[in-house]
Amino acid sequence: QNILTVCFSVGYSAVALNHVIDFKEKKQEIIKPVSPSELFPSLPIVQGTSKRIKVLTRLTLVVSDPSHCNLLRSTSANIRLYDIIAVFPKTEKLFHIACTTLDVDLVCINVTEKLPFYFRRPPVNMAIDRGIYFELLYTPAIKDSTMRRYTISNAISLMQICKGKVSSQSENKPLELRGPYDVANLGLLFGLSESEAKAAVSTNCRATMLHGETRKSACGVVYTVKKPRKVEEEETAVPACKKAKTQV
Repeated sequence: QNILTVCFSVGYSAVALNHVIDFKEKKQEIIKPVSPSELFPSLPIVQGTSKRIKVLTRLTLVVSDPSHCNLLRSTSANIRLYDIIAVFPKTEKLFHIACTTLDVDLVCINVTEKLPFYFRRPPVNMAIDRGIYFELLYTPAIKDSTMRRYTISNAISLMQICKGKVSSQSENKPLELRGPYDVANLGLLFGLSESEAKAAVSTNCRATMLHGETRKSACGVVYTVKKPRKVEEEETAVPACKKAKTQV
């Protein structure tokens, strides 16, 4: 409740309650998410607006073995209850699997130590084509100089490939939470442009939420795009009477 209160005060309009499962630990089960109504009888209003904050539920799976991915491929009833599903791969093989085959919304990147593998363009591009975003945890860059160096190094190596398709995350400490504009400024240190840094805390997060909704409700989305007409087609589409007037 304290963390959510801080989120309201700094201007966030949506918050995801994260439930983390690490398969290295024993007796890890996917439980039902906590309902926002259990925390707040009535959701508070976002500062500076008249809208109430949106509270989502998120499931993050820390996978260190390919067998751990089978849970995401299965049709678990509790998994479907979460609005956002993220995966935290520990090896290059699992990172490739997460980008290419797993039905998730986010791929989390470890920034607290030197990565044991390099980011390769083919799996990253495939993840982008599937509508999956990558997530960086920015709080290590705030509290420790060594982790700050690893965070900036890992972030820059990712940004060179993923074209700014990232979002940001904070840990569960209110004092380490930063507002949207502060996080966007941190994005400039990670190699993002000004527009990409703003998108990391706005449009990219919104796209992740929509990706989670489509994952829960449908197998795909159909959208229409207006095809631009060529000059010749526009001339043939004009009636003969109007052509005569324009020529005169």
